[in-house]
Formats: sequence, structure tokens, C-alpha cells
Amino acid sequence: MRTLLLSMVLYGACMQAGYAQQSTKKSLTHEVYDSWKDVEGDRISNNGNFVLYQINPQEGDGELIIRNYANNASMRFARATKAEFTNDSRFAVFQIKPEHAKVRQLKLKKTKADDLPKDSLAIVTLETNVVVKVPRVKSYALPKIGNDWVAYQLEKPLPAKNEGSKKTGGEQKAPETPAPSTPVRAGGRSGGADPVVGGKKEASELVLRNLQSGKEHRFERVTDYSFSEKGNMLYFVREKQDSLHNAGVFAFNTTSLTATPIDTGRVSYQGLGADKAGEQLAFMATEDTLGTEIRNFSLHLWNSKSSKTQLVADTVSKGMPAAWMVSENGSLRFSDDGKRLFFGTVPRPKHYGKDTTKLEEDKVSLDIWTYKDPLIQPMQQKQQSRDLRRSFLAMYDIKGKRMQQLATLEVPDVYLDAYGQADVALGVSDEEYKQSIGYDTPTRKDAYLIDLKSGKYKQVLKGARGTPGLSPLGRYLYWYEPSDSSWHAMSTKGGADLNLTREVGVPFYNEDNDVPSLPRDYGSAGWVEKDSYLLVYDRYDIWQLDPTGKKAAVNLTDSYGRANDLRLRYDKLDEEEKFIGANATLHLSAFNLKDKSGGYFRDYMGKTVQPEKLVMTPHSYNRLSKAKNSERYTFRRGSFQEYNNLYTATGLDFASAGKLSNANPQMAEYLWGTVELVNWSSSDGIALQGLLYKPENFDPGKKYPMLVYFYERSSDRMHNHRVPAPSASTINIPYFVSNDYLVFVPDIVYKDGYPGESAMDCIVPGVMSLVDKGFVDEKNMALQGQSWGGYQIAYMITRTNLFKTAMAGAPVSNMTSAYGGIRWGTGLSRQFQYERTQSRIGGTLWEKPLQFIENSPLFFADRVETPLLIMHNDQDGSVPWYQGIEFFMALRRLNKPVWMLVYNGEDHNLVQRKNRKDLSVRMAQYFDYYLKGAPAPKWMEGVPSILKGKEYGFELIETAAEAQE
Repeated sequence: MRTLLLSMVLYGACMQAGYAQQSTKKSLTHEVYDSWKDVEGDRISNNGNFVLYQINPQEGDGELIIRNYANNASMRFARATKAEFTNDSRFAVFQIKPEHAKVRQLKLKKTKADDLPKDSLAIVTLETNVVVKVPRVKSYALPKIGNDWVAYQLEKPLPAKNEGSKKTGGEQKAPETPAPSTPVRAGGRSGGADPVVGGKKEASELVLRNLQSGKEHRFERVTDYSFSEKGNMLYFVREKQDSLHNAGVFAFNTTSLTATPIDTGRVSYQGLGADKAGEQLAFMATEDTLGTEIRNFSLHLWNSKSSKTQLVADTVSKGMPAAWMVSENGSLRFSDDGKRLFFGTVPRPKHYGKDTTKLEEDKVSLDIWTYKDPLIQPMQQKQQSRDLRRSFLAMYDIKGKRMQQLATLEVPDVYLDAYGQADVALGVSDEEYKQSIGYDTPTRKDAYLIDLKSGKYKQVLKGARGTPGLSPLGRYLYWYEPSDSSWHAMSTKGGADLNLTREVGVPFYNEDNDVPSLPRDYGSAGWVEKDSYLLVYDRYDIWQLDPTGKKAAVNLTDSYGRANDLRLRYDKLDEEEKFIGANATLHLSAFNLKDKSGGYFRDYMGKTVQPEKLVMTPHSYNRLSKAKNSERYTFRRGSFQEYNNLYTATGLDFASAGKLSNANPQMAEYLWGTVELVNWSSSDGIALQGLLYKPENFDPGKKYPMLVYFYERSSDRMHNHRVPAPSASTINIPYFVSNDYLVFVPDIVYKDGYPGESAMDCIVPGVMSLVDKGFVDEKNMALQGQSWGGYQIAYMITRTNLFKTAMAGAPVSNMTSAYGGIRWGTGLSRQFQYERTQSRIGGTLWEKPLQFIENSPLFFADRVETPLLIMHNDQDGSVPWYQGIEFFMALRRLNKPVWMLVYNGEDHNLVQRKNRKDLSVRMAQYFDYYLKGAPAPKWMEGVPSILKGKEYGFELIETAAEAQE
């Protein structure tokens, strides 16, 4: 690795000297990637007086900034993470990570995990800037809507430092319990998940701290903890220590400051779930140890008013299906009114553990594939861990003391209304259609209405192509049906299937759909209160639909979007929002489909006025947030030339918004560039758009080498900021533009059955339209793309010699062999991709054999004259590695210039940063060699396998003329 980094530095210095600009600015080099930072984790306090955000490097230690609007001052904290404000806006709480470099050095020394530095907790009083720090904290939680308290769990004490320390708050200690199925704790905001060691939850000390007084309450041997929503209760689980210190579930009342044992003496407990009032707690318990093959859990319910605990469900409870059991992986949820408890059940496994009756060498390892399998074996294996943890929704009526099983093996997916209080649930099943998953798309589904009083099922949809849902109050079933391109609704009280958009006169399907499959919808904004209206999108506007079908559809945005080529979409500012108010103010994001500018508008429910523009500029806008109790807003704004920084506005005065963050001031030191929208027509006369990136000191009288990168359509991302970063698979546009390249990103539209030809028909005319402008060096142009882009490149170089070289990542080269394979990342058959989705053949291999062959570059390898660099990794789960091998071997046999980079253990796109840095250097060297006449690197001559990991071949090869000089 040291050799790799040294070589990269040498290469970067070479590049800087060789292509120096007549400017004080510098070209980007590979060494500067680590200096680029991102703004993350932004939060605005409920009163709007404070904003916090992190500025984090791509690798290394970040910084948290807390901005005080009252005095316009900022506090900064190194290495802070997982930051939250309290509900009363008086405190900020966060964890502080150890120094990245220090941890790295200790890991290099093989330091044990327990001996590595641990996080600390920081509590900041916002008005006084007083900071309290607590060492060795592994997680914390705040009440969801309560105040005054924070709970945090400490790491295991260091042996030498904590011996003999006094603890308060009780005794008990319990066996370690498995992690609950949901990482976010019910009723609270969690600052970090507890570590799980060897399948066990690690027990340690829990501290409850009063944020006002600083007084603490401590509880030993805690494995799990959770606040009630209001913070009036802290619930926690203790692990068993010995015969005198049993496991148990406990409640601590934060008003009376008293701890109450809820249940003790069982082997382990898990899955805490509290109701909204904090007066009821559900939990699971078992008498079985971790080593037991099948652990039987029982479900219990505690009431704080009666101080009684009752058994809710176990294997013999009335209402529990025969041979079923409570699922330890199911989540626990109360209805908002606290009258129902929802939990998970599961059929009792027949075989759970390993067969210990045979020696390992005597066991047969075998997969049996049959045509009757609902899912093919690879999909079953890929989903096995999920299936082992799957649970089926059940309900307990607390007042009626009645259990009801809702989900079944035949109808495994059951959905509730937003409050869990309706008398109907929605069951959805694709079980009957699983054999066709992969080629019959969208997958068909059946839907059932489940009466929560009688338990009866009523089938209401058969073979629907859309995905049905329930309105917030459960009054309506609704869905978009691709087969008729319409939105539908149905009353859950026995109503008919109503088509809500048939008569509207505008399409609600994706008008840009160019795959041989039914087009999808544009989505929905949600429901208006009392389930009165459903809000859905067309390409431009928002429509208000009456689910009863009695009132005509209303264009809520008054067709303003369509008239102005704007895509208007509702921005949900409250994460807890379950419906849109009947008189609500609507905050809308806006995107101009022609010039790609962005911004925000305001509109109103119940008013026939056109949307009001707040801001519209040549930028991208996103992440709009609002303070809960104030008219303070934050949002992100960026462009190619401007990092996506954090801004703030008051009272929707977005035009004069203030900039909060300045994540990358070093940008001013480097040559950057510009981006512009270009227009041309395909060979078929279709109007197209694309993006042209130009160097900062662009000279129209000069000819520039040009890289052409593409992946379907990208022009809508014109104002997206692109950060200099090592490549996962594609060119880093800022790097190449900074180093005097043009980069062209054309849009592509496709014809069914001719994906390769479609790419040619769109890309080549676009390239030639730029060549005609006189500033493109037509003798030095190259192609680069990954995956679907890689395929199109492989196809194009069998049809044209227009490009001097090309780089294709993970290309499909032989559709006939790829068609019958498996996408190992998902276990899906690859057939669907060729018949109905991205590859766009539109039929099976036996229906359209000639088109499979015509679109496969491998069959035309002898025509290739363009040198090609392939990257295809040996653990690619999306495009089989052998696709790259097939093309490489064909070109090698034909003595065509071809190279293939295979990063060991990597998937479709590179994950490891060291490999990304490596690829970035090799791509730059490769294109510089072919398009700028730079010396070739040694790796292009080859690196013998025996030198793998010792030599990287980054050194540049001197030419004979250079040697003589």
C-alpha cells in the first residue's frame, strides 16, 4: 500500500508539472481527494434559534458546528457525530469519536477491539455554551417528545480504573439477549445502536441524567433500554449475574424518581415497546438459554396504573395458530390510543440448528432445483437470513383480552392504518405469482381486507400490477394500476373499484418510459386529513382526487407546472406527518425541465391561486427543513461550480437566504470548469439534451481532447455538484475537466429490441454536433462508462472507429450467455433484464434470437479497432465476471489492444477506498496516454502475477527520444 501511495504522489506531481496552467490556480490531482468534505447530519432546533451540522472529510476526522442565531456565533466540536437537539431546544447531545489516525495505528498493531479508544458523550447547554463530557459511551437516547432527560449506556469499565466504584439504582444482572429486530428504539431518539457481540447484546451500565440539574441515576448490567415518547418512563432490561441477581425488566418513573421491577427471574428479555402515554409496556421473555435450538418466547404486557403484568401470548394461547410461536424478531407496537398491541409470530421451525448426528465429512451438500419452486434456489439462499428472521403480524385486543393472527403464510404482508385504530387492515400477497418473478413485471399481487373485529378475510384485488395501500384512517384502499395507467380507490366498507383519473385527460404514467414494460406512475404526495382527498402527481403538477369518485379531479397547482415546464412536488417537512391539513400551506420543490434550474414555490390547500415562486435559480435545491415552532428553514443549494452547502431562510424569504456552511473553501485554489446544456437530434430525428463540461480557462480557438460518459439520461443533473473523489467505476468529471479535458454526457432514448443501436443513434450525432463547433479534437476522443454504460461502449466499438480509445466497466458482452444467468447479488434470474427492463430486447432468447446476437458485442469482436480498458471484478453480483472475460479473451485472441482490471473481492462497483484511488490513477494514465500523448505506465506493459501486491506499475515508461534527452 505504501508503494501504491508513493506511486500516486509521483504521478500526481508529474501531471501537475506536465499540464500546468497559465494561472495561479492548480489542476486537481489524485492526492487532494481527502481534503474534500461533505455537510452531513444537519438539524434545526424546534424553536428555530439553533442549527447544527457536521463537516466530514471523505476519510478522517470531521467537525460539528452549532450555530446560534441570537448572537450569530458558532461552537465547534472535533469528531462529533450522531448529534440531536432536545425538544425544548435547550441542549444539544452528541457522541465524540476517537481520533481516526490513532485508531488506525492501534489497529495496525493488532490491538483488541475492547482496548481501542471509545466514543465520549457531550451535552451542550445552548444558551451558556457549557459543555459536559462523559467518557466511554456507546449509545444514548432522548425522549421522542419529552424533555429534561438523556439516557446513555457506558462501555464496559476498564479493569484497573473502575474497580470498587459505587453504583446506585439497584442490583440485578441478566443473561445477554439477542439484538431486537428494529435498531431505532420505540418512544425515543437513539444516538447509536448498542454493540452486539457473538449474537448477544453486551450488558453494561446505563445512566439516566437530568439535563437541568445534572443529577444521575445509574443501573448496572443493562442490555436494552427505551424511553416512553413523553419521557415519563425509562424502561430497561438487565442481564442475569448469578442466583441472587436475576434478569429482569424494569421501569423508572422520571417524575417520582422510583424504579419498579416489571418482571424478573426469566433467562432473558428483549423487544421493549411502550405506548404513546408511557403507561403500558410490552416485552418478550424466554426461559430458554442462548444455546437452545429453538427458543420459545412469550409476550407480556405491563400497566403502570395497576402495576400488573399479564401474559399476552405464547405457544398455547387462544388465537395462536397451531404449531406457531411468538417471534423474537417481531417489533412491538401499540395503536395510538393504546387499546391494541401488535406483535410478530412465526411457524415453529422444524429444523433450526445443525445436524449433530453425522460427521461433517459424511454430510451431503446439495441444492435441489425444481420447476415448481416458488423462488429459484439462489433467491431462496439470498433471502434465507431474512426469512429466518421473518415474523407475521398479530394483534392483541387489550380491553377484550383477545389475540388475533393477521398475517398468514398465504398472505404474509399485512399493513395497518397510520394510527393502528381502524377496524380493517390490508393484506397483500404475491405468493401465487412468485414463479414468474423476474420476467413478469411489474409483479402481480392479490389484496385482502381483514376485519379486525371478526378476523374475516375478503379478497378485493386479483392480480393487480400496482402496490395497494391504506389511507391514514383506513377508509380507503388505493393504488396505481400500470395496466390501465390510472389511479384507483376503493372504500374499505364494501365500495366498488373506482378509476379516479380515467377522465382527467393528462397522463399519470411515466412519459419517458422506454423499456418494454408497463410504465410506472409519478408517485403521490399523500392524503388530506379525514381521508378526504388523495394527492398524486403527473409529470408537472399535483392533482387532488376524490376517493369516492363523486367530485372531479382538481389540478391543485392550477396547471402552473405544465404551463411553465416545471415539475412541482410536495416537500414533507414534518417527519411525523400522517396527513396534509385541509387548509395547509404546501411547500413545493420545483425543477425546470428545459433549463434544469431549481427552486421552491408555495401553494395552499383549499385556495384556487397559482403557486407562488419563492426562489428559482440555476442551482439544485434539496433537503428543505423547517423548525417545528418557528418560521426558520434550512435547505441545501449547489451547482457544478458550487458545493451543496447548507443555507437558512426566515419566513420563506429564500431569495435572500444566508449561507451557513462553507465545506470546501479550497475549491478556490483549483481550476474547476463550467457546465452547459447542449441540444441536438438523434439519427431518428428525436430531440435530445446533454451536458458539456468545459475547462475553466476554456479557449474556443483551441482543440481539446474529449471524454464521452453516459448512462441513459443525465441532463436533469446539470446543476448537481460533483465532488472530487476516487472513482468507484466511472470518471471523476471535476478531475478531468480541471486537467484540460472536455467531458460530454449525452442523454439516450431507446427503441425496443435495439439498445446498442439506440445508443449509437443518440451518442454519435451528439458528439459530431460538438465536433462541428471546432473546439473538440476529433482525433482524441474516448468513451467511458460502467455497467449498462459499459455494455453500450463495448457495442459501439464494434460499429465505429470514431473514438481513439475506450474504457468499459463491467460490460455485458454476450447477451445469449448472460440471459440465462443469475444476478448473484439478489439471486434473481437475469431474464427479466433482457426481456422487460434495461436491456430492452422485449422477448425471450427463443423468441428473438437474432436480436440477442445482434446486440452482443462478442459476436463482432473481429471488427474492433479501438483499444479497450475493461474493469470487471471477480465478485461482481450484478454483471457476471465471465462477461468481461469473454470479451477480453476474444479481443486478446484477435490481437486487439485490450486490458482488464480485476479488483479481487470487489463487487460491481468498488467499495474499498484504496481500490478506488488505484482505479482513478490508472484511468487517468490510460486516457492521458491515448488522448494527450503522455508516456505509458508500466502496468500497460503488464505486471506478472508473481509481483502482485509488490509492484503496481504506475511508473511511466520513457520513450527512446526521452531516454536520449
